[in-house]
Amino acid sequence: MAWTLAAAVADFTGRDVVGVECRGQRIAVYRIGESFFATSDTCPHQGASLSRGCIVDGLIECPAHFALFDIRTGTAEGGPTSRPIKTFATKVELDGIYVDLDA
Repeated sequence: MAWTLAAAVADFTGRDVVGVECRGQRIAVYRIGESFFATSDTCPHQGASLSRGCIVDGLIECPAHFALFDIRTGTAEGGPTSRPIKTFATKVELDGIYVDLDA
């Protein structure tokens, strides 16, 4: 696994999703409770930034057309698309949140 630093735990003060660029890819990093998850930041429907959406019961809601995706699995759960989003393994070390972009 090639772990890449994506965000700091402190970036989530008052927020539950952060959009970042890692090695040329737009990634959305999420905090649910004490756990962190990462997906591609691009909605497969029309390319909106998922990190600008809202988390509802473990799903990210696309801000453009309200498609829903499971943050843990990437599965499309409703809205105008059935195409999933890519997910990435995460780990936390010290104050950094790392993603595995190569998995």
